[in-house]
Amino acid sequence: MYVAIAVIATLVISVPVTAAVAIFYRKKVVESQIGNAEDKAREIIDEALKTAETKKRESLLEVKEESIRTKNELDKEIKERRAEAQRYERRVQQKEENIDKKAEAIEKKEASLVSREESLTKLREEVTKLNEQRLQELERISGLTSEQAKDYLLKIVEDEVKHETAVMIKEMESRAKEEADKKAKEYVITAIQKCAADHVSETTISVVQLPNDEMKGRIIGREGRNIRTLETMTGVDLIIDDTPEAVILSGFDPIRREVARIALEKLIVDGRIHPARIEEMVEKAQKEVEVMIKEEGEAATLEVGVHGIHPELIKLLGKMKFRTSYGQNALKHSIEVAQLSGLLAAEMGLDVRVAKRAGLLHDIGKAVDHEMEGSHIQLGVELCKKYKESAVVINAVEAHHGDVEPHSLIACLVQAADTISAARPGARRETLETYTSRLKQLEDITNNFKGVDKSFAIQAGREIRVMVVPEQITDADMVLLARDISKQIEAELEYPGQIKVNVIRESRVIDYAK
Repeated sequence: MYVAIAVIATLVISVPVTAAVAIFYRKKVVESQIGNAEDKAREIIDEALKTAETKKRESLLEVKEESIRTKNELDKEIKERRAEAQRYERRVQQKEENIDKKAEAIEKKEASLVSREESLTKLREEVTKLNEQRLQELERISGLTSEQAKDYLLKIVEDEVKHETAVMIKEMESRAKEEADKKAKEYVITAIQKCAADHVSETTISVVQLPNDEMKGRIIGREGRNIRTLETMTGVDLIIDDTPEAVILSGFDPIRREVARIALEKLIVDGRIHPARIEEMVEKAQKEVEVMIKEEGEAATLEVGVHGIHPELIKLLGKMKFRTSYGQNALKHSIEVAQLSGLLAAEMGLDVRVAKRAGLLHDIGKAVDHEMEGSHIQLGVELCKKYKESAVVINAVEAHHGDVEPHSLIACLVQAADTISAARPGARRETLETYTSRLKQLEDITNNFKGVDKSFAIQAGREIRVMVVPEQITDADMVLLARDISKQIEAELEYPGQIKVNVIRESRVIDYAK
């Protein structure tokens, strides 16, 4: 019991003592740690200060070195700039010296030029005086004034120039003609020989044969009702006269005349002639003519060998079978021009198909020129543009009468082929009034030239023979006169083919032996 109490008392006493000792010991340990930490902190601070001092010194050294280096570079650059400025200054000085020298030289030259000008002025005055004296002496010796002598010299020079010009023109023309004519004749003759086209001469009337003269009364009908119906439906005049077993159809439109002819022939075969039957036969005839027109256009394209033409253009080609120009059938003429154009193109190595196409379509405007306003050239160009023909074909159509300049050789070939087809003897018909008027115009144009005595149009207007006055026109003047007359005829006169200008100078001396 007492022991337990003693143990408890001991424990009670020893526990605080032990705690106090522990606390003291810990305090001592903490104080010693704090002292060590302060020492370390002082050491770190001292080292940091030393390091900072070292860095500061190094930075100062670097700054000093950089400033020294920069100063050296600036000094070097300043020296270079100074040296360069000195060089420029020396150059400027040299240039100024050179300019001064040149200015002195120019001043010297100006002075010498002034002196030369003065001397030249004096020389000019002396030359003028000498010329005046020479002219006076020449006038005194020759008995001519200066104007008369000038005119005389100019006349001599003019005559010489005329003679030399005429000789040159003659030589050049003969040389060019020799080469051009030879080739052109070869091409044209070859083309004409290879092409032989029929020519149909159309008139304004058609004759329908009757089985007997009794048919005339039936065609006229009671009180003329049949003939009136037929004329009204077709737009063609029926002429029933004393001609045995024949009725004449008269009209300027060949298509209407053809419709009337077919309808009348059908009525004669049928025998039933009355207004209703006439109307029926006219409608049938119109359909037959439309089919015929289409077939004729297709036949023309097949004959020429041209494909891919628009169907409407083919119909218009077929219509040209019923059109004429100076008596020449328009479709036959177009076929012939197409054949000739193709042959000429083959001779010259050009595109034969395009040439044939252009030749076939060159007069396509004639199929509608009686229905629409405008020339057949303008209408043809519009039709070709409308149906998407090529630019070469359009230009050939536009240029085949010389209204515009041809842009290709094919257009020139179509011009030549059209002239060949139209100007060939017998191809076209010309009225007497037109013929005599053309001959008179030809002679009038020639007679207006100075020095022309008389002129005669011969060979049906293919040649003009010009008689000149020998005293007024020299041999050299004849060449120039022939050329001028040709140009005047080309400018003022329209004609097929070509006209030969033949200038004749003749001197006659007559005497009598007694």
